[in-house]
Amino acid sequence: MNWALLVIAAYLIGSIPVGLILGKLIWKKDLRRYGSHNIGATNAWRVLGKKAGVLIFLLDFLKGQLGVLLGACMFALPGAMVVGGFFAMVGHMFPLFIGFKGGKGVATSLGVIAALMPKVTAIVVLVWIVLVALTRYVSVGSIAAAVLAPILAAIFAEPTIYFLFVLVMALFIVLRHRENISRLKAGRENKF
Repeated sequence: MNWALLVIAAYLIGSIPVGLILGKLIWKKDLRRYGSHNIGATNAWRVLGKKAGVLIFLLDFLKGQLGVLLGACMFALPGAMVVGGFFAMVGHMFPLFIGFKGGKGVATSLGVIAALMPKVTAIVVLVWIVLVALTRYVSVGSIAAAVLAPILAAIFAEPTIYFLFVLVMALFIVLRHRENISRLKAGRENKF
């Protein structure tokens, strides 16, 4: 029963559509109607401005952290922290409250891996920054960082359950970026 409670609570935390709520409350805009129509930080930055993008990124990041913390508080087991983080990520990508159409999961996933694997996080953030600076494509940085995370987890001999999480996370993030990949191939992806 407690594991079910962890899954449900973490999923509901992840399901809170921060970008949508703040966009409507503060900036009077529904992010789903502008730009990429995504409720995440990148679209918020483009549509609402830098401050909104940073704020929404931090709050989405916090959802991942809260999922891990919830698992730690309920069970104090690495597996529980991964379960909490994973379902917070899933909630963000497929939120109950807005018809299961959420963000791409980059900020929330980063919140999870920051709580679990600080060394891996530091490197993927650095890679993301360098690639976005060089290419001006957020999607390129996000996809590369996601793919790099399980490789780094293996290099640093992180616990197997953490490695499996980042492997699944990378798959989810790449799949959530399918349209971006198509636009990159066609030369139509939006630059940052």
